[in-house]
Amino acid sequence: MQAIIMAGGKGTRLSSVLKDIPKPMVSFAGKPLLEHQIENLKRSGITDIILVVGYLGEVIREYFKDGEKFGVNIEYFTEREPLGTAGALHYLKGRITEDFILIFGDLYININFKRFYDYHRSKKARMTLYAHPNSHPYDSDLIVADENGAVTAWRFKNSARPDYYKNLVNAGVYVISRSMLEKIPAGRKVDLEREFIVPSIPQGGIYAYCCSEYVKDIGTPERLQKAEADFLNGITGQRNLEKKQKCIFLDRDGTVNRHVGFLRSAEQMVLESGAAEAIRLINQSEYLVIIVSNQPVVARGECTPEELEHIHEKMYALLGNEGAYVDDLYFCPHHPDRGFEGEIPELKVHCNCRKPEIGMIERAADEHNLDLQASWLAGDTTVDIQTGRNAGLKTALVLTGEAGRDGKYDVRPDMVQKDLLSCVKHILNKVEIGE
Repeated sequence: MQAIIMAGGKGTRLSSVLKDIPKPMVSFAGKPLLEHQIENLKRSGITDIILVVGYLGEVIREYFKDGEKFGVNIEYFTEREPLGTAGALHYLKGRITEDFILIFGDLYININFKRFYDYHRSKKARMTLYAHPNSHPYDSDLIVADENGAVTAWRFKNSARPDYYKNLVNAGVYVISRSMLEKIPAGRKVDLEREFIVPSIPQGGIYAYCCSEYVKDIGTPERLQKAEADFLNGITGQRNLEKKQKCIFLDRDGTVNRHVGFLRSAEQMVLESGAAEAIRLINQSEYLVIIVSNQPVVARGECTPEELEHIHEKMYALLGNEGAYVDDLYFCPHHPDRGFEGEIPELKVHCNCRKPEIGMIERAADEHNLDLQASWLAGDTTVDIQTGRNAGLKTALVLTGEAGRDGKYDVRPDMVQKDLLSCVKHILNKVEIGE
């Protein structure tokens, strides 16, 4: 694999911490940010790197030279005048021999590039975008993708968008087919998203790779400080999917949102008090947060898959408004009992995903490389607790929603707490004296 890093940024928003250096050379935990990116590429076996430099590019050249000191081979392309986020790619066509990695130079990354590249190849994609949820989707560009990962639309942060939307953000890391470079015009600034990605969506072949690894824009002093703290606390290293991940699985109804019986419309989706804060605390920890939910309303014909997606979009938006997000969500649409008006016959089956079966958890463990013995499941029913036990998870019962009164299983949780926030604080050892 080859990689191109866009390292020509000036870093106006970081001017208070930059002193006569370009933005990618900002100090991050004792070394330039760009060096961290190159080290991440090298760990993934990517050693042929082109640095696109501009503002104070000589500082970068002097530090990295030909890359031999860092165990990689570095070439340079110098923008004599700014060419935007994609204009330089036109002039690199002759140096690129295969599908390549593209990275923006103002990101701290710790990515398993092999998994990313393998996904791209499995989809036979022309271009694959690294995508993830973040804590501020309301002021981020959002990707709209179908259930197979194909990108179908793009919502710019400054444009009109629906009230509710999935928190799926473009991270600024890509795998791009060499043939796509023919679309880049010569001799002018080109915006990668507006002039390259978005016009390519209708032709197909553009995919989103949704992942929970650590990718953060460090474009402001506050974001730089936060990412550095995560690095020093070991969070950035742990999130690489080469390593087993820890997860706090959450039930949905009665745990994250208020229990209303069978929730059938977005209007009924209201978060439990403290749920967003609880999930935000998980986001700031080494744990992933994944929702696993039985949704028999689909099999019963009381809620279409599209309506269920709208319900989840409202949940994502409500959480995002409070700086929280879920790393993934799995639901079971099946229901074994027949006799409901409008039911969907093909979904009226016994399955391995309906809790307390553990199909959803097994799928999550495979897709996110989870260590289940180091993970938890929190929910408001004995069904949730039995599910956690079946999967080898530690379990927590929250006294919201049904508060364990469903009585379907005679099972004891490892922990009982008044609500999700209290539960998460105990798991993360953030309990205050007297609480």
